[in-house]
Amino acid sequence: MWAGMNILLTNDDGIYATGLWALYQRFAKAHSVTVIAPDRERSAVGHGITLYKPLRLTRVAVNGGHTGYSINGTPADCVKLGVLEILDSRPDIVISGINPGANVGININYSGTVAAAKEAALYGIPAIAVSINGKEIENYDDAAHFIKMLAENVCKNGLPSGTILNVNIPDMPGKKIAGVRINRQSIVPLNEYIEKRIDPRNRTYYWQACNSQTSLENPEIDETALGQNCISITPIKCDTTDYTTLETLKGWDIDKL
Repeated sequence: MWAGMNILLTNDDGIYATGLWALYQRFAKAHSVTVIAPDRERSAVGHGITLYKPLRLTRVAVNGGHTGYSINGTPADCVKLGVLEILDSRPDIVISGINPGANVGININYSGTVAAAKEAALYGIPAIAVSINGKEIENYDDAAHFIKMLAENVCKNGLPSGTILNVNIPDMPGKKIAGVRINRQSIVPLNEYIEKRIDPRNRTYYWQACNSQTSLENPEIDETALGQNCISITPIKCDTTDYTTLETLKGWDIDKL
């Protein structure tokens, strides 16, 4: 059994989120765990960081007396402050979540949960982003149990520098989950729309929304795995270079324009 990891936990749902402390309960029994999370919900902030206002750190007691740090910043800020200032040494792994609601397909680009893990990867630290599919979540503990086993495997086997694992888990007891699949990210466009509304002062405002969708046609993508009640694991790289187009552009003779 892999033991003795130094773990940094964070999320984008705030310091009091149930999924965050479900992870803590699982890992704290055998590992050293530090919790650093936003002081409020920061969903869909992507990889934003705070530059033009001071970051303030507060030590808080939650979940039966367990302590963590809250920050008035983004998920990526939490990792930055943890690595550069709060922790005595770099963690062996950073785990971001458990986020209520899936982070698959195009939504990965907007996710603060995923961004926190990517921020860790930019520092060369192995990281996992974990989400559970649903809204009124009932099975955080089973999801945390799986992530504990996965994290121990990551620390044992390693990940390439700059790569994280994006994990999405069905909200059901572990024994009912259909399996684990290693998938690529879906790039199927979201079914988005904008609602135009009028407020009580007769001013126009807009509300962004999209219909939830799950593609079950392609067995290789994350949405399909989750839709078929499987755990989906997708390796995500911080390096977003399109290397094929890189070589193509070299043949355009752009330097002669």
